[in-house]
Amino acid sequence: MSLLTDLINLDLSDVTEKIIAEYIWIGGSGMDIRSKGRTLSHEVTDPKDLPKWNYDGSSTGQATGKDSEVIIHPQAIFRDPFRKGKNILVICDAYTPDGEPIPTNKRANAAKIFSHPDVVAEEPWFGIEQEYTLLQKDVNWPLGWPIGGFPGPQGPYYCGTGADKAYGRDIVDAHYKACLYAGINISGINGEVMPAQWEFQVGPTVGISSGDQVWAARYILERISEKAGVVVSFDPKPIPGDWNGAGAHTNYSTKSMREEGGIEVINKAINKLALRHKEHIVAYGEGNERRLTGQHETADINTFSWGVANRGSSIRIGRETERLGKGYFEDRRPSSNMDPYVVTSLIAETTILLKPE
Repeated sequence: MSLLTDLINLDLSDVTEKIIAEYIWIGGSGMDIRSKGRTLSHEVTDPKDLPKWNYDGSSTGQATGKDSEVIIHPQAIFRDPFRKGKNILVICDAYTPDGEPIPTNKRANAAKIFSHPDVVAEEPWFGIEQEYTLLQKDVNWPLGWPIGGFPGPQGPYYCGTGADKAYGRDIVDAHYKACLYAGINISGINGEVMPAQWEFQVGPTVGISSGDQVWAARYILERISEKAGVVVSFDPKPIPGDWNGAGAHTNYSTKSMREEGGIEVINKAINKLALRHKEHIVAYGEGNERRLTGQHETADINTFSWGVANRGSSIRIGRETERLGKGYFEDRRPSSNMDPYVVTSLIAETTILLKPE
């Protein structure tokens, strides 16, 4: 194994200017992350300088065997924490050979919204709290839980410490550092209410960068868990019953909200979100009805609500924002398996571009 480790950790810069670029894209389910590597002749720092590539879409559920070629366009570059050196991770989106976004490419539409002059002027900031659950690989049961059984009830696990409370911390810490190395603006991590459930936060990020960074962070988490022999679940309610689900609370502000008098802009934005509650729920993740029950720190999926410091509401305004009269709010409805391109762009579209009659 030492030889294998030595080879994996080879520093290529000693012998060649060539680098490895790992192209990453989203597969047919909308949650499966695919990737493959290619050799480049020299270091690249701008995605515009990277070549387009292709893959077999019939093997990812995104094309037929008779017309299987899908083209991937490089969109964002991150340092590769696995190969290190000048090697890179490349977030891509997918197109037909004619240049049309394929149906699972949600980035293309998000990019249109974020490039709208009114949205650009508002500099939308996002902070996404990505929750996930670590599972034992062969039994599909939470890490640290007795096989076929349950740990003690919720209470001691949130931000807990100790072998009987925190399951999988090595994976979490490795992911934290790897994201920082990659250049992702990961702002924190914590253990969640259900044991074996964790959270990392990405942000503040501006516009389309939020989706790029969350997907890159998800990819890195999957790779680290793969090495550890552990499965990552983004299911919004992985364990039925009296256990918290998993969400992706999305913190949001615009330039106008962050300025003096911003609370009035926040109130208007919340009113707009109320008008489009159903449209947002449809876009906020599959299986979310199992999580948004009105219990376990959630609002009922069918009812829009908001409140100050209320974790049982659809939208939460923090005490600091209330005190200052400006700042941000949190949309607590998105599930852990949401597409960040869809959620962030829809929030921007509703709060900035929507003009209620």
